[in-house]
Amino acid sequence: MPTILGQNQYGKAENRVVKITRDGATHHIKDLNVSVALSGDMDEVHYSGSNANVLPTDTTKNTVYAFAKEHGIESAEQFGIHLARHFVTSQEPIHRARIRIEEYAWERIETSDANSRFIGADEVKHSFVRKGQETRLTQITYDGSSWEVVSGLKDLVVMNSTNSEFWGYVKDKYTTLQEAYDRILATQVAGRWRFNWTDDEQRMPHWEKSYEQVRKHMLQAFAETYSLSLQQTLYQMGSRIINNRSEIDEVRFSLPNKHHFLVDLEPFGLKNDNEVYFAADRPYGLIEATILRDGCEARIPTDLTNL
Repeated sequence: MPTILGQNQYGKAENRVVKITRDGATHHIKDLNVSVALSGDMDEVHYSGSNANVLPTDTTKNTVYAFAKEHGIESAEQFGIHLARHFVTSQEPIHRARIRIEEYAWERIETSDANSRFIGADEVKHSFVRKGQETRLTQITYDGSSWEVVSGLKDLVVMNSTNSEFWGYVKDKYTTLQEAYDRILATQVAGRWRFNWTDDEQRMPHWEKSYEQVRKHMLQAFAETYSLSLQQTLYQMGSRIINNRSEIDEVRFSLPNKHHFLVDLEPFGLKNDNEVYFAADRPYGLIEATILRDGCEARIPTDLTNL
């Protein structure tokens, strides 16, 4: 039976690049994990093995490091835009570039008073500790004329110790879960949001400020929503972002319910008044949904954030 070649791409994945910017004695860190995927006129390399149209993946790796020096890393999004534009415009056989970036955040270490006999706190501007809250993400896709930028985060663990209920659900002969009128609500947020910046004629968003503001509105919505379900909280988080950030048209979340079950202490003659919980890591409920600006179409893949 004859066969034909379907969608294909190639590139160098997980290029770890750390860029130190030295502003006198004050240093700044950008720590990225960059994956490059290129596609275009690549049929022949699959059919006959001819590499005539193939830019080596080693070259894409070298480009990542060279661009960190030549262009710097203002933001993950801006760095990805530089790379995607370069690969599509410099190589005729390449019609589409997708750049995926994970960013690992660092913060400065607070030091002792400036009278330290070694260095002094006012001089320590080059020591950092890796933040453990979340990993920042972005995916930039460019086809030579239009852009798609989808940013996000993963592994952001949040908890409300009250102001959450879960009751009134369907019950059948297999239901054992008791209704809860005061429960812990915790999740590990994986989220993506799509920007409506699509071509060079538009004003480009301020990527760093946008990320900070999206994260702020997301967390505020989580904290301020009296939750009757994790679905309700998810919708409020996405709506808060859409309503406050005009540069974003679509948000998708994947929220595992980090279950906390009350421990039965009655066998020990103790009353557990919503104080002692067992934190179960699996199995867990997995709540996922897309929130859109009215009139916009969903473009974030439904499997981008989930299992």
